[in-house]
Amino acid sequence: MSLTHAPGPLAGSSGHTNYAIDGPQHRLLATPLPRRVRAELGGETVIDTEGAFLLHETGLKPQLYVPLADVKADALTRTDHTTHCPFKGDASYRTVTAGDGARVAENALWVYDTPIETAAWLDGYAGVYLERFDRWLDEDEPVQGFPDPYHRVDVRPIGGRATVTTEAGAPIADSTRALVLSETAVPNRYYLPREDVTATLHGPTATTSWCPYKGTATYWTVELQDGTKLEDAAWSYEDPYPESERVRGYVSFWGDAHTAFIRS
Repeated sequence: MSLTHAPGPLAGSSGHTNYAIDGPQHRLLATPLPRRVRAELGGETVIDTEGAFLLHETGLKPQLYVPLADVKADALTRTDHTTHCPFKGDASYRTVTAGDGARVAENALWVYDTPIETAAWLDGYAGVYLERFDRWLDEDEPVQGFPDPYHRVDVRPIGGRATVTTEAGAPIADSTRALVLSETAVPNRYYLPREDVTATLHGPTATTSWCPYKGTATYWTVELQDGTKLEDAAWSYEDPYPESERVRGYVSFWGDAHTAFIRS
C-alpha cells in the first residue's frame, strides 16, 4: 500500500518530489516473498512454494502470486470464467478441489496465459484469492494474509488529553494516556485505555476484522448515558501482533461517523 497509494512513489500522484517516474500512470511491481508459503483446502496442502511474490499495483492492495507449477496439478480444473486487465492481459481461472471432492474453491486462481509484453514476467504464475482456501501458512505460522514489506505501523503516546464524544457532544471517553497509531497511507487512529471509557461498552459483538499489521479486531457496542446504543462503534486488539503490542487492551472509535477527537 505504501508504494502504490499516495504519496508512495508508484501511486498515480506521489506528492512533493524532486524526480519524475517515466512510464504508465498504472504501475506494477513484483516483490519476492522470501519464505515458504502453503495453502490448505479440505485438509490437503494444495499450494507449497518458496517462489511466491506480492504484486504491487497502483491504487490496489498487494496481491499474492504463486508459481502455477507449485500448485497441486490434479486439484486444478480450468473453468470458462475469464477477465481482462489492460495492464496484464487476459486471465483464465482455475477451480481447486480437495478432500476427496468435499471442498471446492471455485475460480480461486487466475492465470495470465499470455501476459502482455510489459508484464511478461507474470507468465507461469497464478494470482490467488486467499479467502477461498481453508488455511494459509507463512513458514509454519498460520496466517490470514501476507504483510506488505513497505507498510508499517508506529504507536506513540500523544501526551495531553484525548476526549471522545459523539458528533452531538455526548461524552464517550476522556484520557491522558491515549496512544496514536500511525499506519502507512491510513489516517491516524487514537487508542484509549478501556478504563478511561466513560460510556458503557457491550460485547464483544459478533463482528470481527483482520489486519495483517495489527491482528484480529474485536468490536464493541457503545451505550451512551441516555441509553442510546452505537453498534460496533469501538474496536480493540485483544491479542495484537508484535508491532502493535502497545495497543493491547486499548479501545479506538469510529471517528468518521460517531466521534470527534480533541487533544489538549
